[in-house]
Amino acid sequence: MLDVALAAQVSPETLRKIESGRVATPAFPTIAAIADVLGLSLDAVWAQISRPEGAAAPAAAGRGAPEKLAS
Repeated sequence: MLDVALAAQVSPETLRKIESGRVATPAFPTIAAIADVLGLSLDAVWAQISRPEGAAAPAAAGRGAPEKLAS
């Protein structure tokens, strides 16, 4: 997590808060920077957050979606 936060130029605490849901609506540039570091397209991120609860996840795009993002 520390490597991702530093590469995205986000504080590790901010990343923890986003991951745990304590930041309900993170800023778009923050999400874009994290997605870039993880090798995810913003389309893939949007597909994950906009799919209906319980729907099957599409194949991960990029270098591998982290488990927290897929839930």
